[in-house]
Amino acid sequence: MLSNLPLFIGLRYTRSKRSEGFVSFISGFSLCAMALGVTALIVVLSVMNGFDREIKSRLLKVVPHISLTTPQGFNPVQIAELQQQFLSADSEQSVVSVVPILQSFVMISHNEQQTGVVLQGLDPQLAHAQKLAENMLTGDIGQLAEGEFGIILGSQLARKLDVFIGDRLQLTLPKVSVTPAGIFPRIKRVRVVGIFRVGAQVDASVAFINHRDAQKLLQMGNRYQGVQIELSDPFVADSWMRQHRTSLGAESIQWRSWMDDMGSLFQAMRMEKVIVSLLLSVIIAVAAFNIVASLVLMVSDKRKDIAVVRTLGATSATVIKIFIIQGLTVGALGIAGGTLLGCLLAYFIGDIVAAIESLGGFYIFDPSVYLINALPSRILIGDVLVVVGGAFLISFLATLYPAWRAGKVLPAEALRYDQ
Repeated sequence: MLSNLPLFIGLRYTRSKRSEGFVSFISGFSLCAMALGVTALIVVLSVMNGFDREIKSRLLKVVPHISLTTPQGFNPVQIAELQQQFLSADSEQSVVSVVPILQSFVMISHNEQQTGVVLQGLDPQLAHAQKLAENMLTGDIGQLAEGEFGIILGSQLARKLDVFIGDRLQLTLPKVSVTPAGIFPRIKRVRVVGIFRVGAQVDASVAFINHRDAQKLLQMGNRYQGVQIELSDPFVADSWMRQHRTSLGAESIQWRSWMDDMGSLFQAMRMEKVIVSLLLSVIIAVAAFNIVASLVLMVSDKRKDIAVVRTLGATSATVIKIFIIQGLTVGALGIAGGTLLGCLLAYFIGDIVAAIESLGGFYIFDPSVYLINALPSRILIGDVLVVVGGAFLISFLATLYPAWRAGKVLPAEALRYDQ
């Protein structure tokens, strides 16, 4: 007997359309369902990866990549020493800039609206500030002049407080003033000079003020709370910190990366990706059940053929392999078609959505609401391999029970009532 007999017969059964029309219909339906499930998973995961990259790129324009702070703060001489140490010792040129930090939690009030935000001091003369300038909706960071106590708000924060350029706000700081009349919270009136938008939670939680004004409000004198380090590749922040943490030798210095500050946001996004993947996997599960149904019907229809093959010397294991190969062929064709279609759709999804918007004359994603003007997509080979591998495993498991039943068919029982 030929060694490739299971492969030959299994592929032959896949193409057979002689009398089992209903069986062929279920097999075709299984193939289409498998392709649809794989396509949907690849497209959705790619779009979620695109949103993840978009949010991270927007956040990293404003959020410090790495921050070093200490309760005592740093004076200008110490700041200069840190800048010299990190920039001169960086042989790989991974450090772009080292700038001082001034920040504090404050309460911002306007009319009857109030909310807590992180107030950051910003030197508009530094090149670092230009990243914020690129994301300004209105106003100019150049208006953060010393002594003017101007403030720049995120778009969501400005919307919540119902303020615009020129409006006056009240800052309540987490410090008190002791006077003969008693203890009072420290309050300062500021004027809105700009509104920025990066399209992430920073828009609702961060505000900027001139660094000299921030020193006065926080009673820091000429000191700074720490420094923030900008890296050429922010995604290596944790490894960079581990490598340089011991270089300063001060136990009082607190190191934090942007991953620490935004960990809850990205953890929620990862959980959302997992949940959506599991929900869409139901389509692949339906395709697997259809493979089971089609193979069970095929085994019932091919009982005579199974008996003939067994009488010619084929073993039960050979029969099992025949139907496993048939089921895997249907699944593999669906997976291959779904992978090709899914990758193509994921790659061109932005152009497809733009074409639909152009033809229909409407926005699927209104930029004023969703903060994007094109649907982002990012195809990750790892995600594609996981989808393909998972679908192939499910297809294989779906073939085991029908193939096992086919292997249990006895030739005498199958041929007893054959005419």
